[in-house]
Amino acid sequence: MDDFDFHAAAREGTFPLIPAESLSLESLTRRNASGNTPLHLAAKYGSLDQLPQGLLTQASLTVKNDAGYTPIHLAARAGRLTQIPAALLTRENLLVRSNSGYTPLHLAAAAGTLDQVPAGLLAPDLVLTKTDHGNTLLHDAAENGTLDRFPPAFITRETLAAANISGETVLHVAVFNGHLDQIPRQFLTAESLLAQTAGHDTCLHAAAISGHLDQIPPEFLTHENLVRPSKSGHTPIHAAAESGNVNQIPRELLTVDLIISRNDFGDTPLHAAAVEGHLNQIPKEFLNRSTLMIRNYTGGTPIGAAIRNKHTDQLPPEFVPRPPGKWQQFLHRIGFSRPPYT
Repeated sequence: MDDFDFHAAAREGTFPLIPAESLSLESLTRRNASGNTPLHLAAKYGSLDQLPQGLLTQASLTVKNDAGYTPIHLAARAGRLTQIPAALLTRENLLVRSNSGYTPLHLAAAAGTLDQVPAGLLAPDLVLTKTDHGNTLLHDAAENGTLDRFPPAFITRETLAAANISGETVLHVAVFNGHLDQIPRQFLTAESLLAQTAGHDTCLHAAAISGHLDQIPPEFLTHENLVRPSKSGHTPIHAAAESGNVNQIPRELLTVDLIISRNDFGDTPLHAAAVEGHLNQIPKEFLNRSTLMIRNYTGGTPIGAAIRNKHTDQLPPEFVPRPPGKWQQFLHRIGFSRPPYT
C-alpha cells in the first residue's frame, strides 16, 4: 500500500491503476502537508467517481483540511457535487463551515452550480447563511459573476439588500465586480443603488471606483447622486475622476457644476484628475482659467497638480508653462519665487 501515491492518483485520475485491495479508508484519508486527503484532491479534480461507493462515507467526506474545507467543499467549488453520493448531500453536510465560515453552499453559489444541490433542499434561510465576513450565497455569486445561474426564486428585494460585515449589499458587490447586469432591472431602484455601506459608500461610489458606471442606469447618474459624500467626504464624481472613469458618465449629464464640486478637503474632480493623469477625460470646454485655477483648502490648483505630477501634456497649450531658465530655477530653489500656477 505504501508504494502507491494516492494523492497523485487523485490529481491525475489514475485510481483504476491501483489494485482494489489497496484502496481503503486509511489510504484515502491520509493527510498531506496541507491537511488534504486523497479524497480532497479527488473531489477537486473530479476522480471521486473512480472510487468504490463504499469508501465515500459521511466520515471520509467530512474530514477537514488545514483551512477547514471538507471534500464536499472542494467538490462544490469545482462543480462536482454530482460525484458526491446523493445521501450525503444533506443540509448538515452542506452547512459545514470552513475556518473562515465558508460552506459548500457558498462555494457552489460562487461556481454557479447550485443546480447540483438536491431539489427542495435550498431554502431562504440557507441562501442568507453568512460567512465570517457576512457574505451570503448571493454575495459570493455577485462577486464571481454567477448571479445569472442563481435560482431566480431566491433573488428578491430582501435577499439583495442583505448586508455583509462592511455593510455592502449584494448590489454593491455586483457592481464593484462588473456584474450588475446580472441583476433583474426591476431591482435597480434609487433605494437599492443608494444604500450605504458602513463607510457611506453607495453603489455609485463602487461603480466609479471600479470602472463600472456604465452599468448604472443613466437616470440615477444625477448631480445629486454623483456628489453624495461617503463618510470620508469622497463622492462618486471624485472617485470617477481619480480612477479615470469620468468618460463613463453620459456627456449630457456631465456638467461644469459636477466638475468643480468640492469634497471635504476642498478638492474638485479636476484636482483628482490632474493628480492621476485623467484630465484628458474632461471635456475641453470645461478646462479654462476659471476652473483650472480653483484652489483647494490648502491652496493647490488643478494646474499645479498636473505640473507637479508631470501631466502637463493634458493641459490646454496656453496653460503649459515654459521651462524655467537657470535664473528662474535659482529663484525657485531659494524660495524667492514660485513656479507658475502653484
